[in-house]
Amino acid sequence: MPILKGGDNESTIRDALRILRADEQLNQLETVLGFFATFVLDSAIVQQILRWDMALLEQSPWYQEIFSKGEERGELRGRKKELYSGIELALEIKFGNQGLELMPIISQITDLQKLKAIQQAIKTVNTANELQQILSTNLT
Repeated sequence: MPILKGGDNESTIRDALRILRADEQLNQLETVLGFFATFVLDSAIVQQILRWDMALLEQSPWYQEIFSKGEERGELRGRKKELYSGIELALEIKFGNQGLELMPIISQITDLQKLKAIQQAIKTVNTANELQQILSTNLT
């Protein structure tokens, strides 16, 4: 808690680290200290103070879980970006500028299934107005 209140954070972290490392029952809390320390100090400084070996940290279950969640989010963003690009290209090819005018509406949709449905709808509609009607009634 003291590190989040301000003051000499480096010194406070070094003191807390000494206490944690001195007590066998508390030394498992070093990772927690490091986590909170990154809120008030640069990560490189925290790594230096704690003398963390990133290769060792990467093996921890906590790191693996965080990494996995980040990876999933990145993949989801990538799929969305790909769908937006595909939809934009299809709109431009099929409807020209009138189709591209729908992109601000479409770019607000974040659900992958809805984006895939829009992509499929572009194939079957005859005009950009038809697609806009589908957007306003079914997908938003």
